[in-house]
Amino acid sequence: MNDDGAFTYDGGTVAPGERENLRFVVSETYLGDPVRIPVTVVNGERDGPTAFLSAAAHGDELNGIEVVREVAHEWDLSDLAGTIICLPVLNVPAFLAQQRYLPVYDRDLNRSFPGSPGSTSAKRMADRIFRNFIEPCDLGLDFHTSTRGRTNMLHVRADMSDPAVARVARAFGTNVVIDSEGGSGMLRVEASAVDTPTITVEMGEAHRFQRPLIDEALEGVLSVFTEFGLELGDAVRWPGWRTVITNSKEKTWLRADAGGIVHMHFDHGALVHEGDIVCTITNPFKDDNVPVEAPFTGLLVGVLENPVVYPGNPLCHLVELDERTRRVVEREQSPNGVGET
Repeated sequence: MNDDGAFTYDGGTVAPGERENLRFVVSETYLGDPVRIPVTVVNGERDGPTAFLSAAAHGDELNGIEVVREVAHEWDLSDLAGTIICLPVLNVPAFLAQQRYLPVYDRDLNRSFPGSPGSTSAKRMADRIFRNFIEPCDLGLDFHTSTRGRTNMLHVRADMSDPAVARVARAFGTNVVIDSEGGSGMLRVEASAVDTPTITVEMGEAHRFQRPLIDEALEGVLSVFTEFGLELGDAVRWPGWRTVITNSKEKTWLRADAGGIVHMHFDHGALVHEGDIVCTITNPFKDDNVPVEAPFTGLLVGVLENPVVYPGNPLCHLVELDERTRRVVEREQSPNGVGET
C-alpha cells in the first residue's frame, strides 16, 4: 500500500474510493497466449487494513469461489475502511480442466508458494500471485473444500501458536478449529511467514456449490472484517461453542480395513460416541458386513461421499471433544434440545 492509500500491483494502481476488476497474467499456454486469473480490488475511501480472500487454489474446489465473488460483487462496500483483494480462482488452468492440480505435470499450486520467478510453472504462477496480491496484505482467508469423494463440515485450519493467526481463526467463528502448522508451500503457511496472518477455511465437497455452507462462510468473512476494523459488520461472530483441536491424539482418520461398498450412518458434523458404528462396509452380495466403530467420542468433521473403498482408504475424519463441549453439542443435536445432563 502506498503512502497515499493507493494499492499498487504490477501493471496498475487502485486509488482510495476506487474498484478495479482485472485479469492478471500469471503464465502462458503452449501457444504463448496469456493465462490470466480474475482479481477484484476494492479500495475503501477510509484507511484500514488490507485483506485478501482467495479460492480455487485447487481447481475443482468451488464453494469458496462463490464466497469470494459475493463479497466482491454483491456486498455493499461503499463504507469499507481499508482494502480487500478478491481472488476467486487462483488456479485457472486446473479450474478449466475441473481437476485439483495444474494439468501440466500434475503440480499442486497450494504447495508452491511463495513461488519463484525462475522455477517450475507452478512456482512461477505462485510468485506472481504472492508478490502482487498476498504479501502486501494484513490478513487473509483461503477457501478450500475436501477432495472429491469426501465432504467436510465448515471449519478452520490454522497455526494457533501464532497469536496473529489465532486472532483471524477465532474471528471467523467456526465451531471447530484444527490447530496445525501446515506444510511447506501452503498459501496460509507462507503468507503468515511474511506477516500476513492467514487461515484455511474448509467447507463441503468438490465440484459443486453448497448454499448453506456458502452463507455460513459469508457470515465468517463479515465477522473477520468486523474484528479487524474494515467496519462492515456490527459484531464479531460467536458460534455458540468452539473446540480447538491441538494435537494428533485428538483427531484421527478412520480407514477401511476391507474393500467394498460403504453405508455411512452419520453425516458430517454429527456427534458420535465411542463404540458407535459410524459406517458399514459390505460386499456386492451384502453377506459380509464389516462395521467400523468410533474409537472415541467425537465430532465427524469429514465423511466419505463416494461409497466405494479399497482397504486403507479414508472413511471419515473424527475429532475428540472435551467433556464440557460434548455436553453442549449433545444438547444442540438432541431432537428435543435437551440431551444428557
